[in-house]
Amino acid sequence: MGSFCNCVLTLLLHLWVWSQFHGVKLIRVSGSESPSSLGQELLKTARNPEFFDWLKRVRRRIHENPELAFEEFETSQLIRSELDSLEIEYRWPVAKTGIVGSIGSGSHPWFALRADMDALPIQEMVEWGNKSKNNGKMHACGHDVHVTMLLGAAKLLQQKRKNLKGTIKLIFQPAEEGRAGAYSMIQEGALDDVQAIFGLHVSPYAPIGTIGSRPGPITAGAGRFIAVIQGQGEMRDPVYAASTTILALQQLISRETDPLEAGVVTVTMISGSQQGDVIPETVKFGGTFRSTTSDSLSNLQRRIEEVIVLQAAVHRCTATVDFMEETARNYPPTINDKKMYDHVKDTGTMLLGKSNVLISPFTMAAEDFGFYSQRIPAALFNIGIMNKTLNSNKPLHSGYFFVDEDVLPIGAALHAAVAMSYLHDNAVIQSQ
Repeated sequence: MGSFCNCVLTLLLHLWVWSQFHGVKLIRVSGSESPSSLGQELLKTARNPEFFDWLKRVRRRIHENPELAFEEFETSQLIRSELDSLEIEYRWPVAKTGIVGSIGSGSHPWFALRADMDALPIQEMVEWGNKSKNNGKMHACGHDVHVTMLLGAAKLLQQKRKNLKGTIKLIFQPAEEGRAGAYSMIQEGALDDVQAIFGLHVSPYAPIGTIGSRPGPITAGAGRFIAVIQGQGEMRDPVYAASTTILALQQLISRETDPLEAGVVTVTMISGSQQGDVIPETVKFGGTFRSTTSDSLSNLQRRIEEVIVLQAAVHRCTATVDFMEETARNYPPTINDKKMYDHVKDTGTMLLGKSNVLISPFTMAAEDFGFYSQRIPAALFNIGIMNKTLNSNKPLHSGYFFVDEDVLPIGAALHAAVAMSYLHDNAVIQSQ
């Protein structure tokens, strides 16, 4: 035993000499709370009736006033008011309506938590006390829940700010729904100094009390297009040209895409003349294309334009294709970093139990969280809201979408536990 102690002391002495020679300070990374006990404490606090009631009030205020992409002015004001009441510093405006708060020491490591804020142009069909008051607009994708969970995490983290071994950024992001708000946030410095990022998305397909994801690709990359085919009279019929072009586009998947790699080209709208006895001069159609990699997405875009232009020419028509890259930038695939995925999985297991951490399937849906995952290690997880008794099992982007609010304290605690444990695990030797 004495020989073993001498070896340990010698090792520590060498480490101390090395630190003095290189001018660095050793940072103690162990804490008084184990990650398991910390997570349970955070969840217990978030489920406290007073805390839970606050979460529900915040979420319902946001839900009643849904705002579309880059129009989230009142939502942004509500978030700032809550951050002010918590005495949390923030930067605003970022990407027009976005907010970036920070909690902690101001030093490395820096870790980010993200929530999106925008709603959808959908009429809410569920009658309840806090139904949308904005006709034709609805939080049908759960972004009101995302914002509330992150505010809940902010409150939990602020209570623990003296124990944080680094800095946590709170990213409240506009315009996830088709307008690439994440890209704009990055361009305006939201990820500056950040080493990793975590996000949650509600899922009506997973039971309440569960979370799920997978390492590697989790959502597809996606783009949009609008084509206009110009004809002239009966001999240059743009309706017929558009019809054959739409059929030809399907061959990009059936004949040109690797069968082991998922791809989608879908025409979702078409319009021509409103008269039943006149051939229109132009036909307009558009849709979406999706793939599992950025390279294959770019290839699909190139081939879509070629097929539309050349197929129109076969019928002596002309065509233009707009990929709306300034207003509807292509979304890259969201790819979960393996180490970050494992970190969240382990934290979730300690918080919720192993049986409640699921493997989610890859989906051809798109998420602008992919822009973050392109830049730094990232993990996006689903969090279950399915409760058939409450009918909270209706699809996303549906007027009948509904949420079991029991998810709010779970999401708040998970956000906070993931961030705190990341700082704990990644506290490093820093320069003096």
